[in-house]
Amino acid sequence: MQAQNNQYNSEWMSKPQGIPGCPPGLEYLTQIDQVLIRQKKDCMEIFTGWEERNRYEIYNSLNQQFFFAQEESTCLMRQCCGPNRGFILHITDNYGQEVMRFRREFRCCVGASCCADSCNCAFEVMVETPSGEPLGKVRQGQYCCIPEYKIIDAQGNQILHVQGPLCVCDCCADFEIQTLDKSQTIGVVKKKWRGLATEMFTNANSFSINFPMDLDVKAKAVLMGAAFLIDFMFFEQQNNN
Repeated sequence: MQAQNNQYNSEWMSKPQGIPGCPPGLEYLTQIDQVLIRQKKDCMEIFTGWEERNRYEIYNSLNQQFFFAQEESTCLMRQCCGPNRGFILHITDNYGQEVMRFRREFRCCVGASCCADSCNCAFEVMVETPSGEPLGKVRQGQYCCIPEYKIIDAQGNQILHVQGPLCVCDCCADFEIQTLDKSQTIGVVKKKWRGLATEMFTNANSFSINFPMDLDVKAKAVLMGAAFLIDFMFFEQQNNN
């Protein structure tokens, strides 16, 4: 099977060999310590503001694409609920094979930072295999001024902590990936500046994720889910009203 044709990219990351204990398709993540996520926008959406399904291209540090993300959501949900909508992001590799899913259920009246974790009204994204087997989840933490997220494994145990900046702005924002006790920063989820025209007239966002090469592959997958949750919560603002 040939890799999918893409007008924006001519170089693809080679598909790794299968690894025992690694979910099929996630072998790519064992070879990288950086993920680049670039959102794609159609001209119609840019000029009309009509919210379409989000699409993302996912690259390694050598600018080789290895994943593609396509949102599944209803038209009514996108236009009426904006960035608070429920969605499923289908993650496929260069050969069109689905390797995992990021799923957020729509729930009314959630996301209040001051009580999110204590009263079960936090935003969260479930990370799953295509068959629905859980790989973990990212959950919004309770905070006053500084955004926080919990990286949770498939057994429900928190394994990492993500802490945002005091001020989250469109031009740039660093969300530090920390050990469970918050004593050490081991990586970062970074919002990247895409240029004046892109930032002013579209909500096409770009993120990079840095983490240790030897981090568990499932934890890397959940950190990707954290980047998408951060995107929807802070930077998908064009149709928020």
